[in-house]
Amino acid sequence: MGFYDDQIVPRFLNFAMGMSMIVEERKKCLAEVRGTVLEVGFGSGHNLSYYPKGVEKVVAIDPSEVGAKLARLRIEKAPFPVEYLPLKGEEIPTPDGSFDSVVSTFTLCTIPDVTAALRQIRRVLKPGGRFFFVEHGRSNEPRIQQWQDRLNWIQHALCGGCNVNRDIERLIGGAGFEFVSLDKYYAKGPKYSTYLYRGSAR
Repeated sequence: MGFYDDQIVPRFLNFAMGMSMIVEERKKCLAEVRGTVLEVGFGSGHNLSYYPKGVEKVVAIDPSEVGAKLARLRIEKAPFPVEYLPLKGEEIPTPDGSFDSVVSTFTLCTIPDVTAALRQIRRVLKPGGRFFFVEHGRSNEPRIQQWQDRLNWIQHALCGGCNVNRDIERLIGGAGFEFVSLDKYYAKGPKYSTYLYRGSAR
């Protein structure tokens, strides 16, 4: 990774991920999270303010050193312990069945080997545990899909490896999860980058 991806992208995302529309999606996604939580793609810690009272601890995984620095104040203010691990989503060094909940918000679009990361997420969930997610991805409209495929390389280059054309439902289902809930819809903004998948799976 170069200077742009290491230094500029995390600061841009820290700003963008705090926008009001994103905040509302976080609140909806996290409303039923409980227990010991693994958050994959922690970024600069925006989710910490929206976890409900049932959360006991958060283990945060993210490879960005800049993101970790930007998250320090949010971690200090959290009403529960937060353990930060500077790792990638494909690398979760915990035993099987370690977490009651796993959370991913606007992250599966960027992880290089997303299938490996989802297998890890499934492995570390306790029996009966749930994976909570809100992600942007492939539209259900063929015309928008074409634009997503055309513009994906630009998104990938400018936004730290982000992809706008990943079929999140197919990826999660293909990793062996059963959906408890799944909503798919457009948020405000350009259709090519605002088709959302929000739900939970076990």
